[in-house]
Amino acid sequence: MVPPGGTAHIAGGPDRPDSGSMRVLKRGMRRRRGARPRAVHIPGAVTLAGCLPGLAAVMALALCANAVDRSATAARDARTLATRVPAPHSAPRPPVVPRSFWAEGSATTGKQPPPRYDDSVVAVFVHHTDTPNSYRCADVPQIIRDLYAGQTGARDFDDIGYNFLVDRCGTVYEGRAGGVDRPVTGAHTVGFNHRTAGIAAIGTFTAGAEVPRVMTDAIAALAAWKLGLSGTDPHTEVRLVSSSSLSRFAAGTPATLPALAGHGDGYMTSCPGAALTARLPEIRDLAARLQGRP
Repeated sequence: MVPPGGTAHIAGGPDRPDSGSMRVLKRGMRRRRGARPRAVHIPGAVTLAGCLPGLAAVMALALCANAVDRSATAARDARTLATRVPAPHSAPRPPVVPRSFWAEGSATTGKQPPPRYDDSVVAVFVHHTDTPNSYRCADVPQIIRDLYAGQTGARDFDDIGYNFLVDRCGTVYEGRAGGVDRPVTGAHTVGFNHRTAGIAAIGTFTAGAEVPRVMTDAIAALAAWKLGLSGTDPHTEVRLVSSSSLSRFAAGTPATLPALAGHGDGYMTSCPGAALTARLPEIRDLAARLQGRP
């Protein structure tokens, strides 16, 4: 027997057993030669086919334990790798100017309650802000502050309703508080604020208005990234449930809408304007390509 944690001791010296011990060992081996091997179960490891005597058993246990360690290490490495590999059809996050850039120094903090969150974002709604188009991009922080004041003042919102805003120079701004990476519940599309994000193009884009290419490219990049977090194809349609009868669908009614939709798809409005609405197909196409889709 090998004592637990000890080493085997064989009579007759360190190199060769004596003849008496050898005869005993041979008789024991002959008796076992016709016996059926017994399985030895080692928790978390493979099953050994048979019980090995003496030093061979110790070596088998050591090899088995080593295999278990390697298997456990491989499993941990696989889990770590899985957390690092992006989901299929994800898209890189575009640069986003943080909320603090436009909110700092204004009365935009301390009023709204804590942000609310959904489980994911499976659709985005595109809007326009219905404000003048002839602005300097350097003036955008003040424009967003004015939008915030209007929505939280006369309209009694708890915060600016849009999750993101995009200016005519293609710059993306964080709008509603709560974190750009998280599925923040917005206040942008009556009946369909849950599991969606609102992206507002700063300006008025009714029929005949010029829609800058850098603006639509930025909207596409933002939508590709945000939808990619849930694995949603910008070309697909999604099933949402209306939360308000003031929308195009009675409260509680399931609605099938584009994953990359215009405001007017969910609410009775001409927003985001005929000119920008006409650009939505190409925005979807670019968003899908940015996700690596055909």
